[in-house]
Amino acid sequence: MSRTDRSTRRQPQAASRPPMVVIGVGNPFRRDDGAGIEAARLLRDIVPEGVEVFERDGEPAALLDAFEIAPVAYVIDAVVSDDPPGRVHRIELGGEGDAAVPSSPRRDSSHALGLGDAVALARALDRLPERLVLIGITGASFEAGDELTPAVRRAVKKIAASVARELAQLQEAD
Repeated sequence: MSRTDRSTRRQPQAASRPPMVVIGVGNPFRRDDGAGIEAARLLRDIVPEGVEVFERDGEPAALLDAFEIAPVAYVIDAVVSDDPPGRVHRIELGGEGDAAVPSSPRRDSSHALGLGDAVALARALDRLPERLVLIGITGASFEAGDELTPAVRRAVKKIAASVARELAQLQEAD
């Protein structure tokens, strides 16, 4: 199992809780491209019981497999955009009013195939979770290195705390 293809399973306390997953996407050896991986690592110890946390390198088949595990999935990844570094982008899919997800020709992802491509493939194969939350963090540097830039590091910490709160609220509402 590669360093960026690990999962951690936390056992649910009550069988009635819907399973949820968090998927951190990226390459921790390309500076800000590791934002999703870092978010997953921070979340690993603070997510509610019953939530699985995965680290993925962005390969669409691995994302599709993770999408199928639970009816609720959060995906966190670095994005390339003209926005300032650390800006958070959020797209929610599921239910009414599904938002469009950019595909790779716009280069909104730092991966060869973007999250938009993986979502389009999952939709075509009927493998999307009931609710999918995509969180992108605008990166500044995708060069070799294992440290996030300061703005991205701050955004990752805020996102991790926010996602953990949302997951807890979802479980409480059940």
